Amino acid sequence: MHFKIEKTGARTWDEAHLKKLFSEGFPEFITADRLVKKYIGRVREFFADMDLMLVDEDGVPVASGWGVPIRWDGRPASLPSGYTEALVRAVEGHEQGVAPDTLVICGAIVTPSLKGRGLAGETLMALRAAAKEAGWDRVIAPVRPTAKARYPLTPIETYMHWAREDGSSLDPWIRTHERLGATLLSAAPASQTMTGTVAEWERWTGLVFPESGDYVVPEGLALLHIDRESDEGVYREPNVWMRHCWRRSRGATARAGEGPPVRAAPCRAVLCRVAQPKSTSLHIR
Repeated sequence: MHFKIEKTGARTWDEAHLKKLFSEGFPEFITADRLVKKYIGRVREFFADMDLMLVDEDGVPVASGWGVPIRWDGRPASLPSGYTEALVRAVEGHEQGVAPDTLVICGAIVTPSLKGRGLAGETLMALRAAAKEAGWDRVIAPVRPTAKARYPLTPIETYMHWAREDGSSLDPWIRTHERLGATLLSAAPASQTMTGTVAEWERWTGLVFPESGDYVVPEGLALLHIDRESDEGVYREPNVWMRHCWRRSRGATARAGEGPPVRAAPCRAVLCRVAQPKSTSLHIR
């Protein structure tokens, strides 16, 4: 099967196709990041060129990914705190006329029935190519480790280094990035902060929170803290910053899901979280 890349805003998409693409979303509470809500409209407006669709031979969208450009000096210490701050830095940098040099890959999603065929990797590579075409030296990604929900008590700083016997990451989404030549850069223990009332959290999770304290919630990568006195629940989601080099070692596998992790060749360029649907025109993480 052959695919092509199109900008999401280039045409009107069939609603049935979009519904199928986004049929497996993320937990409902993922949209409760108040700061993201404040900036996401300007993200859509300013960075539509970095919102891409992977389309099959029949013109059906089978995967999608997007990112935002920021200025970053390449030092882990100066990274955004995570996904949300990357959006803030991108929007405010754009409004202040700061020239970007780094693409932050913010999201990727694949039609559920087509998972495991390397389409996530194809989408990430399309975003990397778009960054290169734009003249940006670096691509990074706050990766949302999908299997972390099985270990919500484990600090992300520990989890991110867990590996299988072959040396590849225990986490499948981190592993996908590894197979494209990505390496771990830094933990992002509070990449996003989701806030809501106790009633909202009970609706989002299907649980009851009879008293204040910390709770394990379905699909949560960390604990939810409930404060009944203030009628508020706060969940801070951890991610992992990863990077790729433009050049890969000879014979490296470029498609996700194929072969062992590749060894990235030494270089100075820094490259490449998966996404959750936010809307049919732009999705987050």
